[in-house]
Amino acid sequence: MKFDIIIIGGGLVGASLTVALKDSGLKMALVESRLPAPLPDDASWDSRIYAISPGSASFLQEHDVWQKLDRSRFSPVSEMAIFGDDHASHLNFNAYDIGMSELAFIAENRQLQTAVWDSLESPAGNVEVVCPVQCTSIVWHESHVDVQLADGNLLQTALVVGADGVNSWVREQAGIEFSKYAYEQIGLVANFSTEHSHRHIAYQWFRRDGVLAFLPLPDNRVSMVWSTTEAQATELRELSEAELCQRVAEASEHTLGELQLITPPVGFPLNFVHVKELVKPRLALIGDAAHGIHPLAGQGVNLGLRDTRELVKTLNERGLQTDCGDYRLLRRYERARKEDILALELVTDGLQKLFANKNPTLTRLRNLGFEITNQLPLLKNRLIQHALN
Repeated sequence: MKFDIIIIGGGLVGASLTVALKDSGLKMALVESRLPAPLPDDASWDSRIYAISPGSASFLQEHDVWQKLDRSRFSPVSEMAIFGDDHASHLNFNAYDIGMSELAFIAENRQLQTAVWDSLESPAGNVEVVCPVQCTSIVWHESHVDVQLADGNLLQTALVVGADGVNSWVREQAGIEFSKYAYEQIGLVANFSTEHSHRHIAYQWFRRDGVLAFLPLPDNRVSMVWSTTEAQATELRELSEAELCQRVAEASEHTLGELQLITPPVGFPLNFVHVKELVKPRLALIGDAAHGIHPLAGQGVNLGLRDTRELVKTLNERGLQTDCGDYRLLRRYERARKEDILALELVTDGLQKLFANKNPTLTRLRNLGFEITNQLPLLKNRLIQHALN
């Protein structure tokens, strides 16, 4: 079977790329090893939550994905309140200050996955979804790429797109160099109902033991992301429900009053991944296969969706170039993405290291930086405009 593009990885980023190119005239295959989990029959909440920027929401809406979401299952963010670890310094971002109605939308992973896969199933003769099946080998040739599947089928394509996550098999097969180190932290996530209304405010506390965030969900609910030490994450997971609620309420300075647990805490290790190259002849990387950043800025999935948007633009504006895997064409995509990726890598990695440092002088300086930034509207607006994309 011959294709113009084979996308390996059917998560939100890879599936969104497939949907966005459905009307491009390019023949595509989306290869994914697992079918997305169906939405549950009950009203339970997903532990995995994304902060979707207005730019990402507009992109998904443009391709008829956003409209498929259940409006009762996601919440806008109109304000962000960020606190330093001295219990005094703070930084506030407000959507209305920059003429926007919201800074982000908080949505469940499985709702987004279901919406984008529903869009894949609508009539499109140029898209073939190959799932569930694993790839066993990739062989690059000068004129094409052979992708061997575990079911015995051999696919041939002009371009392979690796969208298979932070531990990308595609990246490994291509021999692309990357640097990776562990933060020795766990991202602990859980959902809570709250005594007081969050008023569509996202909260973040930079603490001596990590970074705690509350992301607003519909009604009086929040999604917690606590990036903390491995030892503390283990301790928190072993607490009873009542004890965990009390610990999280204390850590959040009782901002939203008493808490009740909705979903049990789930932890995932936090790593930094810098990929040396995003493209090679007949290969492009997007999403977590192309970068891995600390979640303290809540921008991981948006960074991946910006990869998708740029690759769509590159392919749609290729002009008379008929070869999607041409290296010079793919280099346009890489050059367009390098600055954005590097900027977020430096900011998130720098902030993590800054707040993990116990030096008392740095402690005073970093909290002073919050206060200074909060008093400079032009700087605040510049910071937030980037996050809106």
